[in-house]
Amino acid sequence: MRILIVDDDPKYRAFVCKGLTESGMECAVAADGEDALKVLRERTFDLVLLDVNLPGLQGWDVLEAMHREGLGVPVIWVTARDALDERIRGLRMGGDDYIVKPFAFAELVARIHAVLRRRREHPRCRVGDLEIDYMETLATRDGEALDLTRTEFALLRHLAEKQGETVTRTELLQAVWGMGFDPGTNIVDVHIRRLRKKVDEPFGSPMIHTVRGAGYALAADD
Repeated sequence: MRILIVDDDPKYRAFVCKGLTESGMECAVAADGEDALKVLRERTFDLVLLDVNLPGLQGWDVLEAMHREGLGVPVIWVTARDALDERIRGLRMGGDDYIVKPFAFAELVARIHAVLRRRREHPRCRVGDLEIDYMETLATRDGEALDLTRTEFALLRHLAEKQGETVTRTELLQAVWGMGFDPGTNIVDVHIRRLRKKVDEPFGSPMIHTVRGAGYALAADD
């Protein structure tokens, strides 16, 4: 289990790293937001312990950048900021948990295991800043819930599972509507237009792309 600890306090980093290592985990550390993103781009982690108050990029900025870049690593906020509105903000932004300093080390370890267990049992898919929660039948973009019909969610899910690949109309008819034939209607195109109004238009950057003469593809902008 590989954990990234992001905090500007060297004593705190050393304390947590030592304790997690003794608990059988592998640790890496970052002292600021820029360094954290650099490490996350270069290495794979199971979880990030992220402080809000960081020099340069704040913790909020780090998580937003992770979402934009599709770095779908679970995040636990570990911070001295204990105001209710800050906790709510941290969770609404996509944080998996929020722990206030000072804390009991055994609680931190327990929460790490709980978050990773939920992630294993609760499959999700992320494409850029779009996240699809299969079990909750919920899609969010940039942390904002999308009001999708059951059919729109199924259509988005199938495109996301083939992210970056061209998906033909025939394949979408089979996967979403259960049709093994072309009914001679524009049902796929109609639903794609509706989906774009919810997934793309409010956010400025399109993710659902038309592949002329072939079908559609879901991909985040580079």
